[in-house]
Amino acid sequence: MIVYLRLLLTAFIWGGTFVAGRLLAGHAQPFAASFWRFAMASACLVWLVRRKQGGLPSLTPKGWIGVSLLGATGIFAYNACFFTGLQTVPAGRAAVIVAMNPVCIALFAALFFKEGLSRLKLAGITLSVSGAITAISRGDIPSLFTHAISWGDLFIFGCVASWVAYSLLGKRMMHSLTPLAAVTYSCLTGTLMLLPFAVAEGMLSQVAGYPPQTWLAFAYLGVLGTVVGFTWFYEGVKAIGASKAGVFINFVPVTAILSGWLLLGEPVSSSLLLGGVLVVSGVYLTNRG
Repeated sequence: MIVYLRLLLTAFIWGGTFVAGRLLAGHAQPFAASFWRFAMASACLVWLVRRKQGGLPSLTPKGWIGVSLLGATGIFAYNACFFTGLQTVPAGRAAVIVAMNPVCIALFAALFFKEGLSRLKLAGITLSVSGAITAISRGDIPSLFTHAISWGDLFIFGCVASWVAYSLLGKRMMHSLTPLAAVTYSCLTGTLMLLPFAVAEGMLSQVAGYPPQTWLAFAYLGVLGTVVGFTWFYEGVKAIGASKAGVFINFVPVTAILSGWLLLGEPVSSSLLLGGVLVVSGVYLTNRG
C-alpha cells in the first residue's frame, strides 16, 4: 500500500516541477537550470545512500556503461528538453504531452520485455495520442496540417522519449542496483554531462544574479522533484513493474494544470482540459489492459 501512496505523491510533486520550470524561464538558461537541479540532488543523494546503504556499490565496466546511459537519458536529455520546452510552452500543456509517458512505456515494455499488448491497451494508446493532439492543436486539429508544431512542443516530446528510455533502462539496471543507488549514479553521471554545456551557456557569469526565488525553484526541483520523486518512482518500478508504476504519471497533468492556473495565471482552455481527460483515460485503459 505504501508503494502506491508514494507513487501518487510523486505524481503531485512532479506536477509542481512544471511550474518551477516555468518560473526559472528568463532567469536561468536550460542547461544551467538542469545543472543546479542535479548538483543539489546529487549532494543529497550521496549523503542519503551513505546513511542508508553505507555508500555506493562498486560497478563493473558494464555497470558504468549502464549508469552512464541512465544519466544521458533521464538526466541530461530529459532536462535539456524540459527546460528548453518550458521557455515557450505553458506548464499545463507541457504536462499533458508528458502524460503520454506511461503509454509509451507500455508500448516499449511490450516490445523489449514481452509484456502483453491487448486490444484494450491499443485502445488506450489511441485515446492518449488523441488527447495529446487535442491539447497541442488547442482543439483545432486540422491546424496541425497547416501550421508547424512549435519547437517547444518538440522539446517536450523529447522529454517523453528520454524518460521512456530512462524507465526501461532502469528496470534492467535494478537487477544489480537498488533504486537509491541507481538514481544516485544516474544523477552523478548526468550532472557531469550537463556541466560543460551549462558553462558554455554563461552560467558562471550569471549565477551571482540569480534572485532568491530561482534558488528556491532549484531546491524544489532538486530535493523534491529528484531525490524524493526519482527514488520513489524507481521503488515503484521495482515493486510493481514499469507499466503499473507509470500509470501514476496520469495525475501529473491535473496537478500541473491546476498549479499553473493558481500560481502562474495560465488560462485553462476547454481543449486543454479535454486533451488531459483523454490522455488520463487512455493511460488508465492502457494499464488496465
